[in-house]
Amino acid sequence: MRASSFLALAFMLFTSPITWGAKVEDSTFDSDGVKIRYTIDGEGLPVVLVHGYMASGDANWRVTGMTKLLAQNYRVITIDNRGHGYSDKPETPEEYGHHMADDVIHLLDHLKIKKAYFVGYSMGGMIVLNLAVHHPERMEFALITGMGWLPKGPIAPARPAAAALRGRSAAMRSCMAAFPDLGTTEAELKAVKVPMAIIVGEEDHLLESRVKPFESIRPDVSVTLIPGANHISCTYNGEFKEKVKETLDKITAGKR
Repeated sequence: MRASSFLALAFMLFTSPITWGAKVEDSTFDSDGVKIRYTIDGEGLPVVLVHGYMASGDANWRVTGMTKLLAQNYRVITIDNRGHGYSDKPETPEEYGHHMADDVIHLLDHLKIKKAYFVGYSMGGMIVLNLAVHHPERMEFALITGMGWLPKGPIAPARPAAAALRGRSAAMRSCMAAFPDLGTTEAELKAVKVPMAIIVGEEDHLLESRVKPFESIRPDVSVTLIPGANHISCTYNGEFKEKVKETLDKITAGKR
């Protein structure tokens, strides 16, 4: 498949709700005035899946088969982060950053879930780590995938002319500009008590810039590499999906 065709297909999948006839609870709730879409599959211990930048709950987890795999044993909850999928799309950087982590906590409140297990991919990994720092009381476990440590910094202004953002919507530009607000300090990362693990493709371009710095600060956290997988292909990789399930099964052993 040509790259342009792949990108067109990816965009369609990333922005469309997909259920493929499965029994899915698909709904929305209000998070401080922003409509947030979520889905629920399966029964059991709650596992919250948080997707990456320019993706959606469906694109990152349902299309790839992760939701179906985990729903065999867990109550699997996906969220469309603000700015993505079928959630509302604010257009200023100040409406993103830590507000995206707040949305996840508000979803737990909405569903009356005290604590959950979390899996975040890429930007979702930033959100999950932010939750481990600021809301550890709501977390049983944090599985960070396709991501490592993002240092905290000031929110940068969204620049429509910037090459990396050219052609993207105001929501996407604003979301990316606010990434540093989702970050954590070295001291915060060292202080995290929530059990954590990392899974990342061995060809992921973030391995050196994000995962290795994380390892240097928290050598006690296990890092699993997925052979042959890069940042885009990893979520479709069968070994990645099995490792996520295996990690969750191990951490929940005796609790299900």
